[in-house]
Amino acid sequence: MVQSFVSRGFTTETTEFLYLDNTIKNDWDAFQGIKRFLLMARGTYIIVCHQDIRLLSDDREILEKRLMALDASDPNWALAGNAGAMQDGFLVTRISDPHGDDQRCGNFPAQVVSLDENFIVIRRDGMPSLSSGLSGFHLYGTDMCLQARCAGRTAWVIDFHLRHLSAGSVDLSFHKAQRSLESHYDQILKKPWEIRTTCTKLLLGGGGFRRWLARRRLNRRLLKGK
Repeated sequence: MVQSFVSRGFTTETTEFLYLDNTIKNDWDAFQGIKRFLLMARGTYIIVCHQDIRLLSDDREILEKRLMALDASDPNWALAGNAGAMQDGFLVTRISDPHGDDQRCGNFPAQVVSLDENFIVIRRDGMPSLSSGLSGFHLYGTDMCLQARCAGRTAWVIDFHLRHLSAGSVDLSFHKAQRSLESHYDQILKKPWEIRTTCTKLLLGGGGFRRWLARRRLNRRLLKGK
């Protein structure tokens, strides 16, 4: 991953490469690790990414052009990525992965309510927080988008093409993370709010009976969709 970045203009003279070592055991989860990165990093932009991504033809110059275009069109942007979901649930992607090469879906840039975690650019002067009490390795991109939204900031998918070697996994830890995220925002949002990510649908807010009823209605719509 580092070699592919260096070969595309992210040289060590202008770019910090920071990592937290989990090779022996998971001393850091994503929420803790990103908070640590945000304290350590000195750059104007902070890229949080998976180690199994590889840059293709798009390089540092192209990324800077995309981010400068966001600066001009939306000075309040805080996050940018290559895959996410819009408010209406439409998925926007610009990626190559095991699901397909050279995927281009949507018009760029596209404002989104969630971002896939494989590649996220964080703007330092619009730095969003991450929720306290959440942990693990899933849905932190969505949490950052929600926190940015609460602060009056925005998140976008941009036209920056790279390859992700993993197709992603929706396992028991993912479902646990989803329940934790939904329960967390139950305490914050009074009315149920359904949002989509690249791999699931979330129902946030409206705790207790209202949330149960909204979940039941969502499940009925999903069954009808089948």
